[in-house]
This record gives sequence, C-alpha cells and structure tokens, in this order.
Amino acid sequence: MATNPLGSRTMTQIALVVHDIEQAVAAWAELLGVEPPKVGVSDPVEKAHTEYRGVPSAARAKLAFFALGPISLELIQPIGENSTWHEQLAAHGPSLHHIAFQVEGMAERIATLAGHGVPLQQRGEFTGGRYAYLDGRARLGTVVELLESDKRHD
Repeated sequence: MATNPLGSRTMTQIALVVHDIEQAVAAWAELLGVEPPKVGVSDPVEKAHTEYRGVPSAARAKLAFFALGPISLELIQPIGENSTWHEQLAAHGPSLHHIAFQVEGMAERIATLAGHGVPLQQRGEFTGGRYAYLDGRARLGTVVELLESDKRHD
C-alpha cells in the first residue's frame, strides 16, 4: 500500500493571485452567476505570526472566497511586504497560486513534505487554525497549501 506524505486527500481550495481583487471578484461572480463575496484582509503579523522563507514577515493580502461545493475558489491580492503571493504575481501575473488540503499534524506534514522535495515557503495563523505554503512548483506544478483547524472541544 502506498504511503501518503501529505497525510490527506481532502482538497479544500484552489487559489489565484490577482492584481485587482475587486475586478477579479466581479468577473468571477458574473461568470458563476453568484453574488460577489466580501473582500477581507489577512491578519497583521502580530496576530498571524507570518513567516516568509523562514523570516518574520508583515506580508498581508486582500482575500475573497467563493464557496463552490466542497472546494472554494480563493482570490488573493498581495499587499505590503514580499510574500509567496507577491512572488507568484510578479513572476507570472494573475495565475494559479496554490491548491489546499485540510491536514492534521502541521509540523509533521511540513517536515515530511520537505523530505519529499516540497519545502516550506510561508506560514502563518488565522482565527481557528494555521496555514503553510509548501513550494511544490518544481515537483508538482504548484504551491501546496496545508490548512489545519484547531480542534473544538464542545
């Protein structure tokens, strides 16, 4: 039986980086025939504890999410300091940034995937969990995002 270094087969998101999120939201909403979602801004470094290439970073982004069944479409407009989002947009223009998977055991997944040639690029926290972007471009054709939710004890 094959091992699963990712530790998950639950894809939750496809994300695009864009120059102008309001324009991109309007275009996608029209294409999908839905109301435009609210545009938010990622948390500041004091709350998100963002690291980019192993160094604390004040990188932020404008974000919008379209719920499309079990997978959401995320639109990302980088703002502020250098980030994986800014790097992708500068190199390739509006384009696919990542596919995301829901995981458990973030630290273990990051270490395992680094051993498979998919190193950590950026990570941070958000209300209810944490994320990590791993640079899978050479091996997989895209960045892979790991999303880990805090467990609730109701």
